[in-house]
Amino acid sequence: MSKVWFTNLRTSPSAGLTDKMERVCRRAGIEKIDFRNQFVAIKTHFGEPGNLAFIRPNYAARMVELIRSLGGRPFLSDSNTLYSGRRSNAVDHLQSAMENGFNPISAKCNVIIADGLKGTEVREVAIDGEFCKAPKIGSAIVDADIVVSMNHFKGHEQSGFGGALKNLGMGSASRAGKLELHSGSQPKVVRDNCIGCNICVRHCAHGAIALDAGRKAVIDYALCVGCGQCVALCQWDAAVLDKWDTSENLNCKIAEYTKAVLLGKPHFHVSFIMNVSPECDCWNHNDAAIVPDLGIAASFDPVALDQACADLVTAAPVLGGSKLAEKYEECASCCAHDSGHHWSREFHGLHVHGPRGEGVDKFRLIHPDTDWQSGLAHAEKIGLGEREYELEKV
Repeated sequence: MSKVWFTNLRTSPSAGLTDKMERVCRRAGIEKIDFRNQFVAIKTHFGEPGNLAFIRPNYAARMVELIRSLGGRPFLSDSNTLYSGRRSNAVDHLQSAMENGFNPISAKCNVIIADGLKGTEVREVAIDGEFCKAPKIGSAIVDADIVVSMNHFKGHEQSGFGGALKNLGMGSASRAGKLELHSGSQPKVVRDNCIGCNICVRHCAHGAIALDAGRKAVIDYALCVGCGQCVALCQWDAAVLDKWDTSENLNCKIAEYTKAVLLGKPHFHVSFIMNVSPECDCWNHNDAAIVPDLGIAASFDPVALDQACADLVTAAPVLGGSKLAEKYEECASCCAHDSGHHWSREFHGLHVHGPRGEGVDKFRLIHPDTDWQSGLAHAEKIGLGEREYELEKV
C-alpha cells in the first residue's frame, strides 16, 4: 500500500501555503532522493494565456528553492501542444510561460520547452507497451536525471480528470506523441488549409507525403505509419487528426507514456487540489471551480496520488453556480426525491445521492463519456504504482 501525504489549506502567520507545500513534500520524503548535481525537470503546466486556474508560480519558486537546497539543478518544463494555440511552438510557449509568471524572476529558474522549437526534439523510449511500443517524449525531460511533477488536479474533457499521470504522460509527450495519444488512426490533410509550403514533405521520414498538381499535400496511406510528424510541423492546420480515440484507450496510453517518462529515474509528485475547474488548463479560460479548494498532496506513487485526489474530490460538496452544480440539478430535477434533503438515483450510470453531492463521481457526471478509472487500472497493471493507499495528514 502506497502512502499519500496531505495538508489542508489552513494557514497561520508562521505557516503560509508555500511553507505548507514544502512541509508536505519533506514529510513525504522528497529528501530521500539524491539531488546532488542532478538535472531536475519540474514538470508542470504553464497555463494557456487567459486561463487563471493553473498552479501559481510561487509554488514552483518554492520547489526550486527546495531542490537547490538539496543540491539539484532544477528547470521548469512542458512540451508543446498539438492543437493551435499559444503553446504549440517554443517561441510562443515560452512567451506564454513568462506572461503567466514562470520566468527566472518569479519562478527562480529557467524554462525549457522539452520538445524544442517545433516539437521535433523527441526521444522514443522503448517500453513495448500494450498500446504504445515506444512513446515519443520531449528530449529535455528524457535527458533529465530526476523528474518532479507539480500537478493541478482538475477535470478534463477527454480523460475525465487531469492529475499526475495526465501531467506527465500527456504533458511530456512531443507533438507527434500527443497525436499518438489522441488518435486511433493516421492523420489527414484538410486541402483548403494547405498552402503547399512543403515542410511536411521534407520532414516525412517515410516518404508518405507529396504535393499534387495543385500544390496540396497528399498522404500515401500505404507508406504512412501514423507518426504524426506532419501534424506536429504544420502551422496551418492542414495536417490534422482524422478521428479521436476512446477515453479508455487515451487513459491507458497516458499511463504508458508516463511509464516512459519515469523509466529508470527517481521521481516525486505533488498535486494541488484547488481551483478544481471542470476542464483542462489548456483552454484560454477557466470555468468556476466545481468543489471547494481542498489542499496539497504529495507521494512517490503517481497512481496512488491520483486515486487519493479523485477520492477527496468525490467526498467534497458541489459548489453552487458551477458546471457540476448544473449537472447535479439536472439529475435532481429528473429524480423523485423528498424535499431535496435525501435522495438517491441513477444518473448517467452513476449512483448520485444527497443534496450536496458528496460521494458522486464528479468527473463522470460532468464528462459522462470519459473513463478515468481505466487509466489508473492500467497504470497499476504496468507497475507505475498502486491504487490502494494510506492518506497521512500533515
